[in-house]
Amino acid sequence: MFKISLIPAFKDNYIWLLTQGNRAFVVDPGDAAPVLARLETDGLRLEGILITHHHADHQGGVAELKARYPVEVFAPAGESITGVTRPLSGGESIDVLGQSVVVMTVPGHTLGHLAYHATGALFCGDTLFGAGCGRLFEGTPAQMSASLDSIANLPDDTRIYCAHEYTEANLRFALAVEPENSALQQRVVEVAALRAVGLPSVPSTLAEEKATNPFLRCAEPAVIDAGLQHAAVNRSKTAIFSAIRGWRNNF
Repeated sequence: MFKISLIPAFKDNYIWLLTQGNRAFVVDPGDAAPVLARLETDGLRLEGILITHHHADHQGGVAELKARYPVEVFAPAGESITGVTRPLSGGESIDVLGQSVVVMTVPGHTLGHLAYHATGALFCGDTLFGAGCGRLFEGTPAQMSASLDSIANLPDDTRIYCAHEYTEANLRFALAVEPENSALQQRVVEVAALRAVGLPSVPSTLAEEKATNPFLRCAEPAVIDAGLQHAAVNRSKTAIFSAIRGWRNNF
């Protein structure tokens, strides 16, 4: 398995660096500068780029990186992304540093959003966050709910490599949804301790998200009750998800 480390970018983005020896891939390089600096410092050769979706903070550094390294760029086929050489639609299996990686289609945040699943690791962009999920800029609640279901079906020990440091804010909302959730209360303490010393709160595990993330818990009684109090039209998972997501937007 390749090694995974993070490169901070902008205010709260994480670019994921995958390495095997001196070979490297990066996931969602919105800014080329910190990637180039890290490659030089660590003596790495960039061999590929994985893009989850078209937003600038995820693909804005591609052109500059390609100018320095003539690499393959894997990205959603249905979105406008600079320099794509391998357009993907989901369902493909690609080779990343000798590791088989499955491409998942996870629309909701954007219509063409992809996630990349390697053994024990998921690079999910802005679909799933620590204790939260992405806003629905293009997709529907039904699409995002289905996308989260597909992620929830992965092994519980899958580590979730999302693209932003949003966990503390998301946990405040999650507590409003499920104030009696003891696993959630414990996670608040653990994340606060990490952030207090400048450490990242991610990756988490899928098991941890299932226990504490309201958007993966829309079939739980407490979350259903919260959704019904915040505009859910019925008890279906999609209706509850839509109500909780709308509440989060204005929280």
